[in-house]
Amino acid sequence: MGFDWSAAAGKLEVTTALERLDLLADPVEQSVRALGDDRIGVTEIDPELADTAAFCDKYGSPLELSANCVVVAGKRSGEVRYAACVVLATTRADVNGVVKRRLDVRKASFAPMDEAVELTGMEYGGITPFGLPDSWPVLVDARVTEASAVVVGSGLRRSKIITPADVLPRLPHAEVLDDLAR
Repeated sequence: MGFDWSAAAGKLEVTTALERLDLLADPVEQSVRALGDDRIGVTEIDPELADTAAFCDKYGSPLELSANCVVVAGKRSGEVRYAACVVLATTRADVNGVVKRRLDVRKASFAPMDEAVELTGMEYGGITPFGLPDSWPVLVDARVTEASAVVVGSGLRRSKIITPADVLPRLPHAEVLDDLAR
């Protein structure tokens, strides 16, 4: 393998995701296979601890190496436009500034949970930048890419992906933005 996930993984044992595709939601599995990068790791967790704060507290993963992926929606001329925003857990996405301008909508907000789950094919609390719909931009805050590795969802609540941060800008439709998060 050769990649050291330990800084982000805390107490967890991590295996290359290509060897444990069963720990990934279907669209995430397809994305990880397509990337073919054995530095993308996965680990099984208690699904009750999938939320970032609980996960970091229990497993000793640093909050500053956890990245949240949120689905944002906005309308323009009756058309709903979506984006995924990837920001460090210590920050918040600038939804009504940067994201609103990027989507070119009058108002942007977090997509309703049931809508985000249905459109992504992922579980709420496990949504990840891997395997998102092709029509969505994946907006990544530049601070996320500065980490050696980050923890993100796996599409399922029962596992997490630990990936080198340099993988995220290589995802389809990824855009690194300097001012995405505050």
